[in-house]
Amino acid sequence: MDMNRREFLRTAGKAALGAVAVSSLPLPVVAEGKETPVWPWKYVPLDKDELLKRCYEKFYEYGGCGGGCFGGIIDIMSEVTGYPYNEMVPGRTCALMGGGFGAGTLCGSLAGALMFVGLVCEPQDAAAVRDQLFAWYREHSFPQYQPEFESITTVAHSINCVDSVGTYMAATGYKMADPERKARCASVTAEVAVKAISLLNVLYGYEEAEPEEEAAPAEEALAANEYIGTGISEIGGEVKVKVTMDGDKIAKIEVLSHNETAGVSDPAFAAIPDAIIAANTTEIDTVSGATKTSEALIAAVNDALAQIKK
Repeated sequence: MDMNRREFLRTAGKAALGAVAVSSLPLPVVAEGKETPVWPWKYVPLDKDELLKRCYEKFYEYGGCGGGCFGGIIDIMSEVTGYPYNEMVPGRTCALMGGGFGAGTLCGSLAGALMFVGLVCEPQDAAAVRDQLFAWYREHSFPQYQPEFESITTVAHSINCVDSVGTYMAATGYKMADPERKARCASVTAEVAVKAISLLNVLYGYEEAEPEEEAAPAEEALAANEYIGTGISEIGGEVKVKVTMDGDKIAKIEVLSHNETAGVSDPAFAAIPDAIIAANTTEIDTVSGATKTSEALIAAVNDALAQIKK
């Protein structure tokens, strides 16, 4: 993970240097004879399928996630509504790539989306959309849109580029320059744009808000020989298990919850509990290719066992 972080900052930083000088908040050039547009600007709902495709493509054309997200939205808005959107230069947000001038901070796709939100919303509404967009991004499994490469998905649990990209690179082994990594970030760009538009559609009454998830049911009461433990994975965060004891022996291990990457982590969930039960100890080998998940599972079991009164 640390190697990926260093590579990310080094590579993204170099890529952004040439873009810094041309980036600024994109303002329209008011053509002669046209009135200055009244803010907030007119908003109309956009075709989400077209937006998904367009922003994915604009990731490559406009220099990355920030330009791709903002530019893709502006391009379609200019086609649908004309002035003042057609007076803008969407590619001027290209320096948002790499988490803001290559610094690895706020994901550029979020920054690009929020620049558009700021054009069409009053401050209070913009803040509400921002908070919802950030909350969704932290827990969303990227990439869902995969027009070029089939890929696993990862959850960043963060809005920072270095965490979002770093988690994906750690799970896949891809490098910054790999086309698969670029395609993943193009997908993030497209998915963030669509989510931002969905939130704006709800704000302006064009569609209904998604129903809130039901609260998780209360955990069942534990028997005297059952113990809950948690471990932390660098890939998906918290892993929770329930350990059932039979005297001094570990009789059963249930994985209650996790956010690990499907496919990559499956071997660990299949092998580690059985191995611990068979050996009656957590001093076992990790599963090759799923080391981080294995370590989190072992840590969770150790946490549960630590609660047993001697």
